[in-house]
Amino acid sequence: MADAPEGAILQRDKQTYAIVPRTPVGLLSADVLEALSTVVRKYDIPVVKITSGQRIALVGVKKEEIGPIWKELGTDIGRASELCVHYAQACPGTAVCKFGLQDSLGLGMELEKKYLGVDFPAKLKFGVSGCPFCCGESYLRDVGIIGKKSGWILAFGGNSGGKPRIGDVIAEDLSTDEVMDLADRCLVYYKENGKKKERTAKFMERTGLDALKSALNL
Repeated sequence: MADAPEGAILQRDKQTYAIVPRTPVGLLSADVLEALSTVVRKYDIPVVKITSGQRIALVGVKKEEIGPIWKELGTDIGRASELCVHYAQACPGTAVCKFGLQDSLGLGMELEKKYLGVDFPAKLKFGVSGCPFCCGESYLRDVGIIGKKSGWILAFGGNSGGKPRIGDVIAEDLSTDEVMDLADRCLVYYKENGKKKERTAKFMERTGLDALKSALNL
């Protein structure tokens, strides 16, 4: 709603709100965990929910409490309705997983940092997986990146919503620099040619993979 406080989503009861602190690639520090615990107890927040995007939603917040809670949390807002990047989802990758082939956490952090606050035609989600097991659900994200021994795979236009779509594979065997660059070129093309509120899945269905590859000289 237009009069909703920044970073808050009006709930079913039309009286309380949900807020989503930004937790890049689902990582939580001891300070953030402590701040979350403190505000949940202090403001008696009734629902604390881990979301599908590796984030934590605080639900049932009173309008007058939203400002003080954000101040006490000390985190950025995790966007949940705006036309921008909502999150970068990533598996553990080579940081800890015995199956990891590429640094999915590091790449996910770089992607979220690079595109934080950038506007797009519609909401946008990244999925980064450190191996072909694809635990980052990469093929079902707007921008999906999957690691293998020979480098990264880049997929574009995936969606896990009511009309699921597997993202189109744009290129394979990419270095980290190459996959970052190619992902950016895909997003520039989407930003310049996408319609308002047209997710990348619908955009790719409308324009086609060949048009994207031609525009990128692939």
